[in-house]
Amino acid sequence: MASNIRSLLMRANRLLGANLVEANLVKLEDLEVASERLLELVEAGRPRETTVLGLLAYQQKVLREEDVIQYAVDNDGVGLVDLRTYDVPDDVKRALDPAACWATWSVPFDREEDFHFIATAYYLSPAVRAHWEKQCDGPILWFATTLGGVADFIEKIEADRASAAAALAKPFA
Repeated sequence: MASNIRSLLMRANRLLGANLVEANLVKLEDLEVASERLLELVEAGRPRETTVLGLLAYQQKVLREEDVIQYAVDNDGVGLVDLRTYDVPDDVKRALDPAACWATWSVPFDREEDFHFIATAYYLSPAVRAHWEKQCDGPILWFATTLGGVADFIEKIEADRASAAAALAKPFA
């Protein structure tokens, strides 16, 4: 993993965890356990598992992902999106950086005029918002979604790219 992506991933998870504790959605002791496990997963190179939110919600079961989404909607006014039903424009798909998306658990999924639409499971992490604000050349409309929604979206893009590359690599018959 590139050092800039690793740094982004660590900041995104650290600040998400801090905000989950501050919002009383999780206890500090539980976050510490998840953070230790996160380091192991980063070393193992398994992007779909490198999420402190996933560890807290699905391994430790001390938090419900739905509660985090509801908190972001209620307190920050973000929208909701189910990426499985969204037809993403080809130019947005081509510009996608899967490594940054895995690190931030966020995906740009549309653009209308100057507005960028980003779906994220990590809205509560200021590092995530700062990263995408720096990447986008216009205002962002944020949408909350699930970890699974983000992961499935990224994996589909990666699979489509791999299929396209394999098709190009085949000799003409």
